[in-house]
Amino acid sequence: MNFRVVAEIISSLDMSMGSGFSNDNLNNLSEWDQLLILVGRNKDKSAFKALYEHFAPRLKSFLLRIGSDESAAEEICQEAMIMVWRKAESFNPESAGASTWIFTIARNKRIDRLRKENRPMPDFNDPSFYKKPIDKSDDILQRVDEEKKIKKALKNLPPEQAKLIFSAYYDEKSHKKIADETDLPLGTVKSRIRLAINRLRTQLDEFGGSD
Repeated sequence: MNFRVVAEIISSLDMSMGSGFSNDNLNNLSEWDQLLILVGRNKDKSAFKALYEHFAPRLKSFLLRIGSDESAAEEICQEAMIMVWRKAESFNPESAGASTWIFTIARNKRIDRLRKENRPMPDFNDPSFYKKPIDKSDDILQRVDEEKKIKKALKNLPPEQAKLIFSAYYDEKSHKKIADETDLPLGTVKSRIRLAINRLRTQLDEFGGSD
């Protein structure tokens, strides 16, 4: 399971960028982080163009390396970059660097495609996918350590809360769909998911899982 995605979702809940990120902090970020923030804040087309020219060929190469054919890699790359444009305002450099954030989008797009095609899903924790580093910001050892902490934290949650986390963030079900499936009021589902997230975050803090 893609625990990395769960971790990033949880980390981003209370740390959205918005206008609260000061220019002083912005200057301390990498070039790609700064460009992504400009896209999120201002829909800056020149910043997005620079991101596209840098990441699009790297995304395509990554997708080809993990098994996509030429046509699929091209389509997934385009879909991922469109998502980068649309969702840039949710990027939080305190949670993940621009490279990790963008490659995660591409990875998830490929997973969505495999699900629709009913094909076996790849194990992205397989070290063979990372023989060539994607970017300096992608520290594989740190990723493995974080995933272990996420797994441990989830095991410490009550089963019903862990199930809600997986339904909402791994299975990507809407709160309404979860409410329909569990016969719970929508407000109850939302409050229980928030409680589960808060408990999971507390567990991660105790494990040193969030900075």
